[in-house]
Amino acid sequence: MGGKKIILVTGGTRSGKSEFAEDLALRMGGPVTYLATLAPGDEEMQRRVALHRERRPARWTTIEEALEIPSRLDEAGSKPGVLLIDCLTGWLSNLLLSQTLPQPGATEAQKEEYIDQMVEALAASAGRSSASVIIVTDEVGMGLVPPYPLGRLFRDMAGKAGRRMASAADEVYLVVAGLAVEIKSRAVNLKNS
Repeated sequence: MGGKKIILVTGGTRSGKSEFAEDLALRMGGPVTYLATLAPGDEEMQRRVALHRERRPARWTTIEEALEIPSRLDEAGSKPGVLLIDCLTGWLSNLLLSQTLPQPGATEAQKEEYIDQMVEALAASAGRSSASVIIVTDEVGMGLVPPYPLGRLFRDMAGKAGRRMASAADEVYLVVAGLAVEIKSRAVNLKNS
């Protein structure tokens, strides 16, 4: 896998996408920085974070950041190596649920515009990075339509962000039932990706 790349790894919940991304990072060689976006609030989320921590090699550098992902990518990506962001949808959730971003009392339209700008900033940061960047994200729009407006907004934002990052990526992997398939090279609609 020589040379600097941007790689997007997507799939459903518990599909094996994080494990696949971690294996990719190991195989790419060089120092790995793991940028964890999940802010563990409740007990169940704390268990998930603990599982991810236990799985990572001790020699990896870990940065835990819930909101400022593009700027943290700029800092960590200033040197060659691999930067693994897990995960895009966790970060989007943090941005969407923040009471202060883009400003206190922001409307859904303002939140959506702000998140679109942040995703563009992430794509730009990944493009500037001296390190290869692996981004993990969830496919959330393949199931039921969420019954609440906030759920639908999140689903829509996740879909748009996934498309934007796939457009910036050199490789895109879809992970289903623990099996990963590189899909960008097989896409027939490259004009839209």
